[in-house]
Amino acid sequence: MSNIFLAVLAGFIQGISEFLPISSSGHLVIFHDFLNFNFPDNLAFDVVLHLGTLLALLIFFWADVWRYVVSFFSSFRHWNVKNNIDQKMAWLLLMATIPAVVVGYLFDNAAETYLRSSALVAIMLIVFGIILYVADRFLLQVKSLNQITVVNSLVIGFAQAIALIPGVSRSGITIIAGLSQKFKRQDAARFSFLLSMPIIFGAGAKKIIDLMQGQGANNSEFLILTLGFISSALTGYFCIKFFLSYLQNHSLKIFAYYRIIIGIVILIFLYFR
Repeated sequence: MSNIFLAVLAGFIQGISEFLPISSSGHLVIFHDFLNFNFPDNLAFDVVLHLGTLLALLIFFWADVWRYVVSFFSSFRHWNVKNNIDQKMAWLLLMATIPAVVVGYLFDNAAETYLRSSALVAIMLIVFGIILYVADRFLLQVKSLNQITVVNSLVIGFAQAIALIPGVSRSGITIIAGLSQKFKRQDAARFSFLLSMPIIFGAGAKKIIDLMQGQGANNSEFLILTLGFISSALTGYFCIKFFLSYLQNHSLKIFAYYRIIIGIVILIFLYFR
């Protein structure tokens, strides 16, 4: 298969797996390992795919993002976090981002070096697939986002930090954390998506700086990066739209089943390879 086709396929996988609770980083590790797609800097390519999904988030949630940014800066002039839901959400999203920023800063290099293993991905897919099933099946889901508190946001924020491990899933672990705080599925997913924007942006910016300090990419490599970016952005946008609509009337069990099954299949494949 040509690298151009694989780049588009990788973008498609990223666009779906970033927002469904099935682990985008885990699927990309498997993608590189099993299909032998080796861009000169695989991590840089993966980050470009994440930036495509960031664009999808910005387009889909543009009205919310703009409101929160305006409300954040207006809070310095007229502090009204208690009664203004937009100010409250802006500050809670900022607070919830801090744990993942700290953990990412301290352990990002270690994660890139030691945790990009298909076996580890498979184990994490299974373990957190089971946790997702239990959370969706047994936890009470009654709260909406306008009821969110500082404690709720910090619990979800600390959970997001665990997603540094491939196979855990950023959306999956933050949705699980949201369910643990009694939020409805759709509200937990919405907060998860909003919370992912600063982390994806920060990781992408860091990697782009590293790439610019290196040798850069030639024209064919830029083509691959561009196609992957476009593919992930388009797929991501429609996946967000589908997933939030799906959660209005459906459970998360199908994604838990998928995680467990694909994790077992990968372990079996690795054992007999």
